[in-house]
Amino acid sequence: MPPDTPATSSLRRYTLTAVKLAVSILLLALLFRQVDVENLWVSARQASLPWLLAALVVYLINVLAGTWRWHLLLAAQGIRVRGQTLLGSFLVALFFNNFLPSNIGGDVIRIRDTARPAGSKTLATTVVLVDRALGLMALVLVAAFSATLVAGSRRAAMPIWPSWLWAGFLIGAAASAPAVLSPAGFGRLLQPLTVFHPEWVGERIEKLTSVLSRFRDRPVALAACFSGAIFVQATIVVYYFIVAYALHMQVTFWDLAVIVPLSFVVQMLPVSLNGFGVREATFAAYFRGIGQPIESAVLMSLVAAAGVMLFSLSGAGVWFARGHH
Repeated sequence: MPPDTPATSSLRRYTLTAVKLAVSILLLALLFRQVDVENLWVSARQASLPWLLAALVVYLINVLAGTWRWHLLLAAQGIRVRGQTLLGSFLVALFFNNFLPSNIGGDVIRIRDTARPAGSKTLATTVVLVDRALGLMALVLVAAFSATLVAGSRRAAMPIWPSWLWAGFLIGAAASAPAVLSPAGFGRLLQPLTVFHPEWVGERIEKLTSVLSRFRDRPVALAACFSGAIFVQATIVVYYFIVAYALHMQVTFWDLAVIVPLSFVVQMLPVSLNGFGVREATFAAYFRGIGQPIESAVLMSLVAAAGVMLFSLSGAGVWFARGHH
C-alpha cells in the first residue's frame, strides 16, 4: 500500500468531516420532524435568563475543578506548571473541542502546553490520557449510582438497566488496573508493537512504564484525582439541572445524573460533528422512556450545548492573547 500523501490525508479528513456533518444533520432533521418547532422556540424564549447565568457559573466551577484535577496528575509526575497557565490551556482546549470538528484538538493543546515543562511529549500525553480515563470511569460510576437510585424509587422500567452500567464500570476498572498496579507487566504486553519500529516504539513503552510506575507510587494523588473527576461529573449534572429549571422542565436531578453522563459517553463515538444529533437523540430516547416529551429533551440538550459553546469563547480570547505575546 503506497504511503499517504498530504493531498490524500486532507481528502480523507474532509470526507470524514462531511460524513459526520451529514449524520448530525440527518439525526437533527429526524428529531425536528417529531417536535413542534414553533412551540420549541416559544419555550426557549421563556427561559429564565438569571438561572441560565447561574448555570454558567456552575460550569465555571466545573472547569476550575477539571483544571485542578489535571494539576494533580502533573504534580504526581513532578511537573510544575502554574495554575493560571493550566487554566488558560484548559480554556483554549475547551474552545477547540467545541469549534473544531473533533474533540481531540483540545487534547493536542493540553499536550503541547505541558510537553516542554514535562520534558517529554510522551509524558504529557500519558497524563492527559490518564485524566481522560479517570473522567470516563467517573462518568459511568455517576450514571450507574444514579440509575440504581432511580430504579429503586420508580415502578416503571428504566430506559437503561443499572446492572449494565455497573458492569461497564467494573470492566473498565478491571481493564485499567493492571496498567497502574503492574506497569512492568503492562509494558511487556505492549512489546509486540515494537515490530513496527523497534527503537521508537520501545522508547515510548519505556517512558509509559516509567510514568505509570510513578502513578502507582502516588495512590493518594490518583484517588484525589478520581474524586475530583466525580465532582466534575456531578457539577456538569448540576449545570444541566439548572438549565432544565431555567426552561421550566419537570425532570428530576437523578434522571439527569443518568442521561447526562451517558450522553457524554455516546458523544465519544466518532460518528457526528461534536456530538450534535447523537446527543439530542440520546436525550430524546431517555426522555421518552421516562414519559417526558421529546421537545423537552431536544430543547434542553441544545440550550445546554449552546451555553457550553458560549462559555468556551473565553478560550478563544486566551488563544488570541497568546498570539499577541
